[in-house]
This record gives sequence, structure tokens and C-alpha cells, in this order.
Amino acid sequence: RDAATVLMLREGEAGMEVLLLKRHTDSKDLGGAFVFPGGKRDEADGSPEALAALQQDVAKLHAQLGEPDLDPHHAASLFVAALREAQEECGLQLQATDLQAWSRWITPRMPSMMSKRFDTRFFLARAPHAQTAVHDNHETTEILWATPRNALIQYWQGHIVLAPPQIMTLVSLLSHTCTDSVLNCARQQKPALILPEAFDDGGVRTLCY
Repeated sequence: RDAATVLMLREGEAGMEVLLLKRHTDSKDLGGAFVFPGGKRDEADGSPEALAALQQDVAKLHAQLGEPDLDPHHAASLFVAALREAQEECGLQLQATDLQAWSRWITPRMPSMMSKRFDTRFFLARAPHAQTAVHDNHETTEILWATPRNALIQYWQGHIVLAPPQIMTLVSLLSHTCTDSVLNCARQQKPALILPEAFDDGGVRTLCY
């Protein structure tokens, strides 16, 4: 299923921070894990009304996504999904022009942490200065702003749970010291397509990226 997620970025005292939300422990998929705001694309996200509300040229959004074989209107609907999920899950209202495509993750054929397969587009966005992120107490129960390095340290020390896409995406941000740096990088490159391959290594399930 198509999905979209947003890496909300801001400048903190220790450098660039990214927003993570803790999934409700009762959630069927990734319960208790920290994730970026996001979710699956709904059919309504591709409606003429939803696309018109973007107030953006569909062709430009299609080009920015970096998937030339995808229908332009379907591409634009992924921006709609990202904006809708950002507002629903953390209360932040963005515009399509705030989003910059960063990567695309397709779940392995034999998923280990969830029961469904997703084709997820990861977007970057600068968190609005005049807005405050809040969890919805339904799908998400906690908010964590952390530098990519500190988030990974908390994961390595067992303080938080992260899924592979979040781990590897945080790693991809380590070389950037500020939000401008990562946004400029995203504008100059085609979004990476990641198709994790699972294999057995001496009885240990291993993922290759």
C-alpha cells in the first residue's frame, strides 16, 4: 500500500533535531516504536478536491517526487497524504511547498515488524515556528525531539524502539549539521529507493540495504 511520512526538522540547542512519535503499544503495526509522522494513502487523497487544495502544479510535484513512471495525479496525492498525516498525527499544518522528497522505502516481501507491506515516500519539512507538535493520544502517545545522533544512541542503549527505516533514515541525516544542509541536499539529488532484502545468517534474520 502507498504511504507517506514526514521528517519534521528544527534547530535545537545541540543542532538539527527530528520529530519522532511513539506509536500506541496496542497498535497492530510497530506498537511501542518511535516513528516519523505518517501513514497510508487514502483514496480520498487523490480526489480532484484534495489535489486542488494543494494549490500547486501537479507536474511540478510529480517531477519533485522523482518517479517518472508514476501517474502525475497519483504522485500529487502522496503529497496530500503526507500533509494530512502530519496534521492528524502531530498537529502541524504544512503546505505542499514545504515538502521535499528524500527517499522511498518498500517493505521486504517477508516483513518482520508488521503484517502489511508498504511503499512509503519519505519527505523532509522544516517544522513551522509558530506551531507546536502534539501527540494525538490515540495512534501516538509520546513526542520526542532529538538530534539524529541522540535518537540513535537512545535506540542503541535500549531506551526507545526504532524500525529499520527510521534507523537508516536517521543515519542518513548524521552528516548534516543543520536543516538548510539536508534540504539543499534533497533538492540536488533524486530520492533514494531502498528495497531491503532479508536473508538468514546463521539462524539470525538479517536485512541488507
